[in-house]
Amino acid sequence: MSGRPYILAETTWDTVRQIRYQVAVLPWGATEAHNYHLPYATDTIQCDHLAALAAERAWGAGAKVTVLPTVPYGVQTGQLDIPLCVNMNPSTQMAVLGDVAESLAGQGVPKLVILNGHGGNDFRQMIRELQPEVDIFLCAINWYRILDNDAWFEEPGDHAGEMETSLMMHFAQDLVSPLAAAGDGSEWHSRIAAFREGWAWTPRPWTQVSADTGIGNPQHASAVKGERFAGALSERIASFLIDLAAADPSNLYAESP
Repeated sequence: MSGRPYILAETTWDTVRQIRYQVAVLPWGATEAHNYHLPYATDTIQCDHLAALAAERAWGAGAKVTVLPTVPYGVQTGQLDIPLCVNMNPSTQMAVLGDVAESLAGQGVPKLVILNGHGGNDFRQMIRELQPEVDIFLCAINWYRILDNDAWFEEPGDHAGEMETSLMMHFAQDLVSPLAAAGDGSEWHSRIAAFREGWAWTPRPWTQVSADTGIGNPQHASAVKGERFAGALSERIASFLIDLAAADPSNLYAESP
């Protein structure tokens, strides 16, 4: 029984050799604590499901997309004092991304999309440095910034709040503990105004900003909300993949859209 042709991990060489893929998607998650009620693999699970949903839609529209296995480790330098939050430094991510990009470029895949699901990951500078070195178009999506989360949830939250909990209730309900076990996700704010206002930045030491590793109240979460949100997200991502598959990277810009 053959797997989904747009999920590389399920696809055989007999299938792959017959397809000229236009876009590869590299989901990138993390391994970290998510309050008391969500699993450490939350970011990875969300990336897995959203990439698959979007690729299915894009494939159905004729775009030849393949989803690569998700990278399960992200930047956790602010969480090294939390047991089993596994850190991958940006320099290591750069090396991994470069190897993947070079492999695909040498095999004729013209475009690579990083689907990022962890706020500590930032691929923009890596892409700026790698793009001149590889013959493959590089770009990145932070899926949690695609929609106006406030329009979908009462209290979306920043980490393990209503939004992420709703998605996990939809994607992997058996891995979500009862909400009665969850902390309230209260956030402690910086004493310095510029950091609070967002025009100055420094990494947050996580145990200094949250007592339960969550930021955001999960109590209003539901699987129904998660299903609706996942559908809207995957539709937007799929639309992008379809457009990108048909696009010429050397001719992306015009005087007017």
